Amino acid sequence: MSAETATATAESGAFVTANDRFKRSFGSWFWGSMIVATVAHFAIFFFFPEMTAEDVSVISDQFEAIDLPPEIEIPPPPEQIARPATPVIAAADISEDITIAPTTFEDNPVDDLPPPPDEVTTTDISATPTFTPYTVRPGVKNPDEVTRAMEREYPPLLRDAGLGGTVRVHFFIDEEGRVVNTLVAETSGHKALDDAALSVANIIEFTPALNRDKKVPVWISLPITFTTR
Repeated sequence: MSAETATATAESGAFVTANDRFKRSFGSWFWGSMIVATVAHFAIFFFFPEMTAEDVSVISDQFEAIDLPPEIEIPPPPEQIARPATPVIAAADISEDITIAPTTFEDNPVDDLPPPPDEVTTTDISATPTFTPYTVRPGVKNPDEVTRAMEREYPPLLRDAGLGGTVRVHFFIDEEGRVVNTLVAETSGHKALDDAALSVANIIEFTPALNRDKKVPVWISLPITFTTR
């Protein structure tokens, strides 16, 4: 707006702003856009008569009925354990005058005693495993030699097939730590492995077992395991 126009507008008492001019041109803008939109719609229908809207409906999968698992009947809780009966002290009259007669040679003469046995019989505990008391367990003296023996005695067919197992062997060890007898306590399931374990068992050397400070013969049990690396 020029200075003369502003002056004339101010003298006439009416000042036209940009917002007023936009409001006055709204009608022409509105009808112009309506005409353009109408022409665009007719042009689309004329040039693309087969145009259809895309199907945007949602297709849901059909629900499949499943069989419910049978109901599990929960057993009732066990009955409560009955409390033990309270012990009752029995009432008995015991005479305080009871005494034990002394044992004397007059009442038991030596001539009437049975004769001693001719030979002292001792039990051979090396035949079958039996309980033998000891305070110090035997220890293996030659572990390196035992390792080499296990590698040497491992059956080649089982080793190449990757089959192994554990054989528990009973050892009877005398007072000097020598292995006197061996028996298979638990088999590995393969007779070849059991035989190999017994061969290895006869090579093992032990320290003597001690019962306090005395060397004693004992039975012990050890596992011998064959495995592939």
